[in-house]
Amino acid sequence: MPEKRLHIISHDVPWPADYGGVVDLFYKLKALHAEGIKIKLHCFLYGSRNKQDELNKYCEEVIYYKRQTGLKGLSISKPYIVQSRANPLLLENLLKDDAPVLMEGIHCTAYLNDLLKMDRTVLLRLHNVESLYYSHLFKHEKNLFKKIYFLNESMFLRKYEQRLPENLPVICVSKNDARYYVEVFEKSNVHFLPVFIPTAEVKSKEGMGDYCLYHGNLSVAENEKAVLWLLKKVFSKINKPLIVAGRNPSDKLKRMINSNVNTKLVENPTDDEINDLIANAHIHVLPSMNSTGVKLKLINALFNGRHCVVNEAGVEGSGLDAACHTGANAEAIAAIILQLYNFPFGEEEISLRKKLLPQLFDNKKNALQLIQWIW
Repeated sequence: MPEKRLHIISHDVPWPADYGGVVDLFYKLKALHAEGIKIKLHCFLYGSRNKQDELNKYCEEVIYYKRQTGLKGLSISKPYIVQSRANPLLLENLLKDDAPVLMEGIHCTAYLNDLLKMDRTVLLRLHNVESLYYSHLFKHEKNLFKKIYFLNESMFLRKYEQRLPENLPVICVSKNDARYYVEVFEKSNVHFLPVFIPTAEVKSKEGMGDYCLYHGNLSVAENEKAVLWLLKKVFSKINKPLIVAGRNPSDKLKRMINSNVNTKLVENPTDDEINDLIANAHIHVLPSMNSTGVKLKLINALFNGRHCVVNEAGVEGSGLDAACHTGANAEAIAAIILQLYNFPFGEEEISLRKKLLPQLFDNKKNALQLIQWIW
């Protein structure tokens, strides 16, 4: 049987696997490698991420490109997140053979039309509906310059997503995103494939914890807004302890957290610290300010924590509804927290998760499905 070879274009260096988009990609690399796929990975260097030897374990070749940031990344025909990754050397390397190409995110589609004109097999893996995601960033951002950028990019992305070829294979991380591409962008070849994750073993502890927990990257404006909403609308109404844990909180967020006697901040926790906080919390309170993409912090909490309380946007289209307690508004979430706080987490809930979660997050099964779509 001939070897299967695949180009994967990543918008970022997918190791360390420490945020949503690269978690999915890194564990997808591992799963495809385990099935014998020979991978040539193309990824972009920018920010603080560097070349990583870890990727060589799963890829036949890893090629790094410098992202064209600033004015060099601007275009009148492509969104900034796309044009800034339009490196001619990438196209040159893709054309050295005729292997299929998997583009990880809208970000990586600069040469989509060039490849399709040559009858190459190309698939697009979506991390979000990017136009909606940037629209949400616009709504939650306070910095005027960033706000203008997010609004402009959102409008540019919407036009760009609408112009994608109607029958391009699009693989979404949530059913919600898949439905949006079919109904709004009128694409006909849209699939749902859950994210690839580190483990599918449910490790939740039975019994009681003595605090509620919100965890996430606190430097993201949307996450900061979620925490501020919890402090003002939910935990100001109930006398229950909340721990907020995550990276790089703003001074404003620090002040708000420290001004509440029932709230504690754990700033820039280590992996061991965040894992311990997740395992020992009694209630994970994880509202979301948007319904696009998938919430990896919720998946992590379901595999490793106890009760999970979300709003509708936090669980919509994920297939995780049955394992969560969903409140329609702040009052409902406060009431759910009060109800659950003295309610032990038990074997019934763990059994539900053990039945539900591995059905969705089976890396081997999902890798085989992806291989079937490609070949």
